[in-house]
Amino acid sequence: MKNFFIKLALRFLPCAFDSANMNRIQGGTTTLWLYKTTDTLATTVTSAYFSGHVDELRENDIIIAVCSSGGTQTVDVLVVSSADNATPVTVINGT
Repeated sequence: MKNFFIKLALRFLPCAFDSANMNRIQGGTTTLWLYKTTDTLATTVTSAYFSGHVDELRENDIIIAVCSSGGTQTVDVLVVSSADNATPVTVINGT
């Protein structure tokens, strides 16, 4: 029930995270994810941006983020620094 309310509250946050664009590449103790968005890197590293995926993300997971900068695609590696069913999910730019 807790996660239901978290996901409901996240709908009102000013971020454009779309879980349909989040794909698991490799699982294990550390999961590798691919995420594609038209948002900038600065937007994707804000606290709680990835909280819509709180049930799947774990601390130290790696996200390859394909973002946008002025219409040009960029690629960055993000590391989940806080998750494990906790909100907000936070990431750091690992590049």
